[in-house]
Formats: sequence, C-alpha cells, structure tokens
Amino acid sequence: MYCPQCGQARISNDTNFCSRCGFLLTGAAELVERGGVLPTVQASSGKSKRTRNRGLKQGLFIFLLTFLLVPLVSIIAAGLNIDRFVVALTAVSLFMGGILRMVYALLFEPPESEITGQDRLFSGQASIGGATGAGALPPQTTHPAQAFVQPVPGNWRDTTELAPASVTENTTKLLDSDQ
Repeated sequence: MYCPQCGQARISNDTNFCSRCGFLLTGAAELVERGGVLPTVQASSGKSKRTRNRGLKQGLFIFLLTFLLVPLVSIIAAGLNIDRFVVALTAVSLFMGGILRMVYALLFEPPESEITGQDRLFSGQASIGGATGAGALPPQTTHPAQAFVQPVPGNWRDTTELAPASVTENTTKLLDSDQ
C-alpha cells in the first residue's frame, strides 16, 4: 500500500504511520480493505436510525397488545388458579409501557425530517467520493492545436547554444590535431 498523501510505499503492515510524511495509515488501510466503504457505514448499515415515527408505532403496538394479552392472561390465570395480581401486573405494564414508549419518542427522538445529511450518510451504503463519481477520472481538458505556437529562434528559451559540446567531439578534435 502507498501513502495517499505523499505516495511513499508502506514499509510493512505493522507500521501505522508513513515513514516520509507521518500520515496515519491505519484508517486508509481499512478503507482499502473494505473497497472504499467507510468502516462506520458497514457497522451501522444493519441498524436503522431511530426516528419519532418508529417510536410512536412501537408504543402504539405495545398499547394495543394490552387488549389482546390481558384477556389471554386472565383466562390462563383463571384456569390455573393463579392470583389475579399477575393479570393486573400484565395490564399495567403493557398499558403504561406503550404510553411511556410513545412519550419517549415524542420527547427524545428526532422526527424523520430532522435527520441530517451526515446521519443519512451513515444510514445506507456510501463510499468515498459519493455515489455518482466514485472511481471516475476528472473531465478531460484539451488544448486545441491552433493554440500551439512554434518558438522563435534567438529567443531566450532557445538554449542550443548553451549546450555543452559532446565528449566524443572534443576527443575527436584532439586526435585529429595529433596527426
């Protein structure tokens, strides 16, 4: 793996920092291993974000479950000669549990519209660079051929007169002068 900041090759998998610039490589290594998906996205993508609507539905379900379970528990308690305290405990716990869940959802959980873009990023599969341009090259930039101008001779950029003479040329001149 190479350092994403300076391009230096990683010395070994045991090193956590780039040897040239000191960039922390552990997060970058995890990102490469997971194919560009953020580690927190994979950890939280299985669970959905708690919202007020979900809490209200759960509370209503628990509250309505009271009307189904209390008669069943009372029939079972009467058949088995169990104290009526169990029936009362079931009725109170389900009734109050449903209402308390709805109150909790109303007071402490955000509505769906208040979930920010950051929360939405971690609620689904997201990758670095966004979903639209992931892995794409930047748009091509070209210079038309008409914009090319040939350099003018004698310009300061013409450095052919400054080039040193070749080694073989000087040696050949010396050999010619000896004869």
